Amino acid sequence: MIAAGTRNYLIVTLAYWGFTLTDGALRMLVLLHFFRLGYSPFTLAFLFLLYEAAGIGANLIGGWLATRFGIARMLAVGLTMQSLGFVLLSAVSPDWGAVMSVAWVVVAQGICGVAKDLTKTASKSAIKLTAGEGSGRLFRWVAFFTGSKNAMKGVGFFLGGVLLEALGFRRALWAMAAALLLVLAGVLFALPPLMGKARASRSARELFAKSPAINLLAAARVFLFGARDVWFVVGLPVFLYASGWTFTMVGSFLAVWTIGYGVIQAAAPALVRRSTDGLSSEVPAARAWSLALTFVPAVLAAMILAGVPRPDLFVPLGLCVFGVLFAVNSSVHSYLVLAYAGSEKAAEDVGFYYAANAAGRFGGTLLSGLLYGWGGIVACLTGAAVMLLVCWVFTLALPGQREAIA
Repeated sequence: MIAAGTRNYLIVTLAYWGFTLTDGALRMLVLLHFFRLGYSPFTLAFLFLLYEAAGIGANLIGGWLATRFGIARMLAVGLTMQSLGFVLLSAVSPDWGAVMSVAWVVVAQGICGVAKDLTKTASKSAIKLTAGEGSGRLFRWVAFFTGSKNAMKGVGFFLGGVLLEALGFRRALWAMAAALLLVLAGVLFALPPLMGKARASRSARELFAKSPAINLLAAARVFLFGARDVWFVVGLPVFLYASGWTFTMVGSFLAVWTIGYGVIQAAAPALVRRSTDGLSSEVPAARAWSLALTFVPAVLAAMILAGVPRPDLFVPLGLCVFGVLFAVNSSVHSYLVLAYAGSEKAAEDVGFYYAANAAGRFGGTLLSGLLYGWGGIVACLTGAAVMLLVCWVFTLALPGQREAIA
């Protein structure tokens, strides 16, 4: 018979898979549909800004709400809001003016952004509660959850392109909303409604009073994910399309990249030397992998500036290397936030950390459109290298021993 903790972990993971599948499809639906309608790279980036910005507040509030009302209830709220966002987005009409269309899409995307981060914060917090005290289990479960959900997001990119071709923009959104309602029913039926409920912070000061370790890791996370999205959101897809790739080729590459990235994330515990205290080997690993990652976009930018032929081939290949290193970095960071987090209010610590994650995505998304318009893919890659260098500097200050955590 499956233990209660393992059962709840599997239920949360499956629910988040369903959510992430539709979230990845949404990204590709919006990007390809509106690019086909003639939207500029900066406008495409702008469509995702509220989606990313909403996540900053949603993670902070979501962590508090998950502690106050329970993880299962917040999962239900996130799934419901995502379905609502899909329905609202489906209402956009080609007959509307450009300003009205952009405003409507931005608001609908904002609702989906809140939904994603409420669901993610609740799901990641559940791992801390269900993993127990088994040796190495927390790292393994975090790595599998994070890696598998990113693989699902990659499948979602592919699914979004297929649904756009097969059903069109509006019907694809309706189909995804219906699928999420089925996932919602499963969550309400299978999870204890009060799972993870505890005494929540009673003031903003208490909510933001995190340990130095959490603060440093959150700062590193801002620049880690900003470095990814500064080329991934707009720069790379538009660069590949401008280089002669078709929509199908671009969507397939992003899907394969994300799936591979998820597989590496899930395998991260086998690539990182473990320690009995959970920190003394893992923190140096975070520093080493972060520094190695910094060199990849810097080298790619230098190759383009040096005139090396066929950047449409070596840039994607180089970014596959980037994906491997980034996946391990992300997985180690995701483990460390739970290792540093307190058990009683883990959801609040996780929410604070992923608010930083959302801030990084927001900055990276904005810069992706701005830098590509200013200096093309070279500017995006240079921006990524600078952000990763800052990320590495923050990891140097992370405490590597339990007694150093305050």
